[in-house]
Amino acid sequence: MTQPDAHAGYDDEDDIPEWVDQVTATIAAEIRRRRKELRMSAQDLADACTDLGHPIPRNVIANMESGRRATLPLVDVMVLAKALNTAPIALIYPVGYVEDVQQLPLQHPTSTWNALAWFTGEDRELDADDDMLRHFREHHTAQQELRAAQEGENYARYQANRSSDTHTKAEALRAQAHYTLLIERATDRLRTIRAFIRQDGATPPLLWPDVGAEPGAPNSVEEESDS
Repeated sequence: MTQPDAHAGYDDEDDIPEWVDQVTATIAAEIRRRRKELRMSAQDLADACTDLGHPIPRNVIANMESGRRATLPLVDVMVLAKALNTAPIALIYPVGYVEDVQQLPLQHPTSTWNALAWFTGEDRELDADDDMLRHFREHHTAQQELRAAQEGENYARYQANRSSDTHTKAEALRAQAHYTLLIERATDRLRTIRAFIRQDGATPPLLWPDVGAEPGAPNSVEEESDS
């Protein structure tokens, strides 16, 4: 259930709707709150949806916000989120604006943050087989680490080349060697993750151009030719 019933359009605290209605009411209330925050009228929002290629008429938006529309398709949520310059998940689980929600019909209410973590797969205590999601997250993190190490190595090399002071040059060379080691570790980690992804029958994500183009970094073309 949502934090304040009035926020979702219900006056009586004991008048708790069914779970599906609760979810719809929470999303509708957040759409209305976000629209007003952006000083958009219902027509402005309808026009924005049309510009995105998925028209949602003004009267449909008004009925949704007032609770007269019983259903709210996922495609509508996606387009409305874009029109409101926010993420779909922020409409479904309005962290900071709704204290708790009922995650599933037969469950007790939980914090909106916990529900969001479950929905996005961030909850590390899940028993579900989510290896592929984990692999892709680790791949993204490894690329970030590789990019940071490459930038650090480049800067340390620059410092070493421009320094005329022996001590400063030595420090820069030590830093460069440290970043080179980090590059090797991140590169190996990327290769390992990509191998696991292929082993599970999936296609690894494209490497970032500035990462894959660096010497020693794994290259998707080279990997494919080696497999």
